[in-house]
Amino acid sequence: MKNAYTTVSGDTWDTIARAAYGDEFKADHLMKERGNIALLDYQVFPAGITVLIPEITEKEAYEDDLPDWRKD
Repeated sequence: MKNAYTTVSGDTWDTIARAAYGDEFKADHLMKERGNIALLDYQVFPAGITVLIPEITEKEAYEDDLPDWRKD
């Protein structure tokens, strides 16, 4: 089972990523999660929405810090 986050009014993808990963720049991992696809229309969340939090592998975390031309 994946971890989940329940939003409070005013949350954004960035604030959820910061709460989940300690880094707002990891919001793309939340948005790429298949279970969160239906939530992509939200820019600012109301309270009570469940957002799935996928695990980020060490490789993914490392690649996040690289420019696109250095990945893979």
